[in-house]
Amino acid sequence: MSNFTTIVTEFLLMEFSDTRELQILYSLLFFLFYSTGLMGNLLIVIVTTFDRRLHTPMYFFLRNLSIGDACFLSVTVPQASINSLAISVTGCAAQIFLFTFMAYVEFTLLTVMARDRYVAICHPLLYPVIMNPRVCMQMTLTCLFTGLLYAGFHTGYTFQLSFCQSNVIHQFFCDIPSLLKISCSETFSNTLSLLGSAVVVGLGCFAFITASYMSIFSTVLRFPVKEDQRKAFSTCVPHIIVVSLFLISGCYVYLQPPSDSGSLKDIILSIFYSIIPPFLNPIIYSLRNNIILFCIRQN
Repeated sequence: MSNFTTIVTEFLLMEFSDTRELQILYSLLFFLFYSTGLMGNLLIVIVTTFDRRLHTPMYFFLRNLSIGDACFLSVTVPQASINSLAISVTGCAAQIFLFTFMAYVEFTLLTVMARDRYVAICHPLLYPVIMNPRVCMQMTLTCLFTGLLYAGFHTGYTFQLSFCQSNVIHQFFCDIPSLLKISCSETFSNTLSLLGSAVVVGLGCFAFITASYMSIFSTVLRFPVKEDQRKAFSTCVPHIIVVSLFLISGCYVYLQPPSDSGSLKDIILSIFYSIIPPFLNPIIYSLRNNIILFCIRQN
C-alpha cells in the first residue's frame, strides 16, 4: 500500500440525464428561465432608473434587488444551460463566492425593504427624513460590504480543505455543502461555522422582517378608510411573497438530510432555490404593482 493521493485540479458537476435528447431539453429550459428572468429584472432596472416618478426609496431598493437577481441567475444558470460538466477549482471557488455573496445580498436587501415599508406606513411624516437618499445608499453599501466579508470567509475556509477522494459534485453548480461531502479533511468546524452564521444571519433578518410587518399590520388595521388599508397592503404583498419564496425554498433545500449521491429530487430542490426566486421576483412585483405596469406601458 502506498501513500499516494491524487490532488483534485477540477470538479465534475452532476449531469441531468444520460440521454442526449433530454440534455438538450434541459439546456433549453435553463436558457428560457435565464433569458426571461434576466430580461424581466433588467426591465425593472431600466424603468426605475429612467422614470423620475419611481425615484423613491422603495423603487431604489427594488432596482438594487433586480440587479442582484440578474447577477444571481448569471452565477449558475449559463453554465447549466450549455451542459458544461467540468469546472476548475478556481472556477468553482469563484462560483461559490459569487453565489454566497448574491444570496446574502438578496436576503439582506429584502430585510432593508421591510424597514422601508415599516417607515413609510408607520411613520409617513418622517419618511423623507428617515429614508433619505444618503441613508438608502448607506444601507445598500452595508449589505454589499458585509456580503463580501461573509462570502469571502466561507469561500476561503472551504478551500482550505483537501479534496483527494473524489471530484464529483452531486449538484449542477458548485456549492459549499456539496464540497464538504467530498472533502477528505475534517469538515466539522466548516459545517458548524456555516450553519452558525446562516442561523445568525437568517434568524436575525427573519426576526427583523417579522417585527416590521407586525407593526405594519397593527398600524394598517387602525386606518379608518378601507381604501387606505388596501393601498397599504398592496405595497407590502409583493415583498411578503418574495421573502416567503426565498426563505421557504432555501430552508427546504438546506435542511434536507444530506445524501452521498445526487438525485433528481436534489437537483429540482436546488433549481427551486437558486433559479425560481430571482426568476419570479420581477413577475411578482410587476403584476402586483400598478405603478410599474403603468410606467412600462408608457415607455
